[in-house]
Amino acid sequence: MSDIRPKYKGSLLRPMKALSFLFREPATLPMEPREATELYRGFHLNDWEKCIGCGTCGEICDNSAIRMVDIPGLPGDPAAGVKARRPAIDYGRCCWCALCVDICPTGSLSMSREYVHVSRDLDTYLILPDEAGMHGENFQKGWAKSEDSDLLDLTRRAMGELEAEARSDNFNEVTPGYDAQTALLEASRCIQCGMCHEACPAHMHAPEYIRAIWDGDMERAVGEIYRTNPFPHVCGRICTHRCETACSIGRRGDPVAIRWLKRFAMDQVEPEKVQEIALKNGIAKSTGKKIAVIGAGPAGLTAAFDLAKLGHKVRVYEARPEPGGMMRYGIPEYRLPYDKLDADIEVIREAGVEIKCNMRLGEKENLQNLRKGNDAVLISTGMNLGRSTRIPGSDHPQVASAVDLLARITLGEDIKAPKRIAVIGGGNVAFDIARSMARLQRRQYGAVNMTVLALEERGAMLADEAEVTEAADEGIVLVNGRGPKQVKISNGALAGLETVKCLSIFDEEGRFHPRYDESDLVLHKVDMVIEAIGQMSDTSWLGDDLTEALEWRRGRIAVDDDGRTSENWLWAAGDLVQGPDVIHAVAAGHKAAASIHSAVAAKKGAVK
Repeated sequence: MSDIRPKYKGSLLRPMKALSFLFREPATLPMEPREATELYRGFHLNDWEKCIGCGTCGEICDNSAIRMVDIPGLPGDPAAGVKARRPAIDYGRCCWCALCVDICPTGSLSMSREYVHVSRDLDTYLILPDEAGMHGENFQKGWAKSEDSDLLDLTRRAMGELEAEARSDNFNEVTPGYDAQTALLEASRCIQCGMCHEACPAHMHAPEYIRAIWDGDMERAVGEIYRTNPFPHVCGRICTHRCETACSIGRRGDPVAIRWLKRFAMDQVEPEKVQEIALKNGIAKSTGKKIAVIGAGPAGLTAAFDLAKLGHKVRVYEARPEPGGMMRYGIPEYRLPYDKLDADIEVIREAGVEIKCNMRLGEKENLQNLRKGNDAVLISTGMNLGRSTRIPGSDHPQVASAVDLLARITLGEDIKAPKRIAVIGGGNVAFDIARSMARLQRRQYGAVNMTVLALEERGAMLADEAEVTEAADEGIVLVNGRGPKQVKISNGALAGLETVKCLSIFDEEGRFHPRYDESDLVLHKVDMVIEAIGQMSDTSWLGDDLTEALEWRRGRIAVDDDGRTSENWLWAAGDLVQGPDVIHAVAAGHKAAASIHSAVAAKKGAVK
């Protein structure tokens, strides 16, 4: 074996040579902090005004150096995507990689050029960074988000739609939905922050089903969706998508298309498999309790679904020929195909819910009989009556209600659309009826002559921008900032609608109180006027005694936080409690079902 030890040669005095350097000038720099480079990654800075407390920085940190801390007194609004918390940095764990800066959806996080901190107190290494920096106002900004370092995709994948010429004379669905590749790319934009979950009235598990889409597992996505929403086909098309308003990606770019991704997942799975997934946990053993639900809209059917799965016998009474409430009779089929609505309802039926249609209370059945024959009763009727402007001439036969016409179109009635029509209103219902009647005009005359008159200016309208844009593509004219004054009648025939310029809509206290310039008059020569200025519920079937006994708030039934009315045997949910909105109705249905289940479970025996 060879000797691998180093060989040292030379004089024994050689080590003394180091002494010759003792009195020379030092070649090293002084031991003091040097100014860092421009993009140095030092201690963190956080603009608290931009920060929304999403926690994405903590999620991406592999060293667990960031945790979110609740800040007392800090304003928060989950519905708007803001949480009252801020990130705390543990510099005992931080490796200054800056991934937290690069992923931050709002761009609130950056890093300073400070890098020296000396203290015997270990707690001083855990800080809530702010704009002042770790050592006060004299910090120098270093690494920050840039186009080159931004890890986020801020651009939404567009949803295709039929061309105006191909859709404007029929009720075929306007948007075909995402294809697989587009859905995958859109799902990849989600950073799983969960702000959408907090904002959704039903608290849907959107991050989970979007992750399942990204993984290519559509059945898992359907399972995540059904955890909280029995109307996924519906909400994948016409939900008001508050979740997207709260999406953190939307702070600097386009929010993730959460609604369209829900639709994509549902459309990929066969109906039979959807039913299997939705009911995979089975139906509980029969409790012997009976529940009556009045109204087969989203609130009533959601509650019925929950209660049936808990083992209760649920019967739903619906006045119309088919279930679905205003989802069927108030939303045109080009926005919500009724076969998709039926697919959602079929899952609810499979859970054991009995739905009896053409059962208007007060005719074949009454509320008192339902009270006697059931352990609990839930009212969930929709807002199926239109409000009137009550302007002079509004009682003319050629002045119609939008919600009434929409229902008649769904029922397949033969409706003659006049050549010239004006719609009063600026919400989605106004555009739904305008676009529906315009389709009938094009079928009958080959041309559209439709005007929508809105009090609001374009930017303040309640209608979805997509509705407004699509209506314009279909030949509908929008006139903003005008209010109705009177319907002009000539020799008994409707001659036109007279409008005035709207100066303001609300008074100083925020109440609806329009002011007009009466000198600015315009006559719109039309053959028909459609009012779409609001809706209300028909509660005449309640009867005088119950109507008097119930507590009301501004024309709506008052309920507690769980949906129970002032009559302890009666619950209410949906439109007649909180106004029209499918996802809010779903959330209300869940609450009412939980409350009813608790109440009837406490009862002894069962109604036979």
